[in-house]
Amino acid sequence: MMCGMYTIAGVTGHTGRVVAETLLAKGEEIRVIVRDENKGAPWKQRGAEVAVVSLSDDAALTRALSGAKGAYLLLPPDPIASDFFSSRMRITEAIGRAALNAKLPHLVLLSSIGAHVPKGHGPIGAVYQAERSFETLGIATTFVRAAYFLENYGAVLPAARNDGVLPSFLPADFSHPVVTTTDIGRTAAQALLDGPHGRRVIELSGPLDITPADVAATLTELLGRSVKVVEAPLDAVVPTFMSFGMSQHMAELYREMYAGFIGGGITWEGKGERVRGSIGVREGLSALLR
Repeated sequence: MMCGMYTIAGVTGHTGRVVAETLLAKGEEIRVIVRDENKGAPWKQRGAEVAVVSLSDDAALTRALSGAKGAYLLLPPDPIASDFFSSRMRITEAIGRAALNAKLPHLVLLSSIGAHVPKGHGPIGAVYQAERSFETLGIATTFVRAAYFLENYGAVLPAARNDGVLPSFLPADFSHPVVTTTDIGRTAAQALLDGPHGRRVIELSGPLDITPADVAATLTELLGRSVKVVEAPLDAVVPTFMSFGMSQHMAELYREMYAGFIGGGITWEGKGERVRGSIGVREGLSALLR
């Protein structure tokens, strides 16, 4: 087993993949965590060690973290959860036990804007719980509090492309910070390379805050057709998300999250390091359209 490498979760998704690719490009040794051995095969071909682990299995996770000088971990989404906070807390507790047992020197956690607020932020409550839990471990932890993912707009791109509309639960002129998963991954990788610095909070967004109207204007340019924002009421969040297969519990949490953004409850704490990534809305949307 290699020593002195970094352990990375989420490599079959977006942020973890970028963390792993960034570290490999810098010549670092990595161990990737996957739930399916077949998903680990491409990483093995690139020289990574592969650990087939469920994040809720603290014994297996201990082995995956052993010998690592740092780890990037996250709480995976679960759109069909019926008790999201309890299920994420089980993962949080397993990560905590494994990190202690493995004597992990540095944990980098994907967190969120608004994670310092105890309530009123929907699914962000899971990372609020995780931050509080990890702060008790005595392990150097970096919390990467990411803004609203620009990729969230990807779900409505077909409507923009086909019908010239951008459905939005946020008001057209509502300015909010966004960030791409690429910038998140690069920032988390750099945090690992920086090493442990006690409790560290990085408040991460893209180069500029944007509005849904900005997104529509950019899509108008990229698609070569007029795209207009169509505002939807918050009462439409639950039925809309449930029509996509999401549980009612999770759909209600997302309604609460949108209300938290609009009401100003989900914002930066202002006590961490304010970092802006390099990928703007035009570049980010171009990648999504490709």
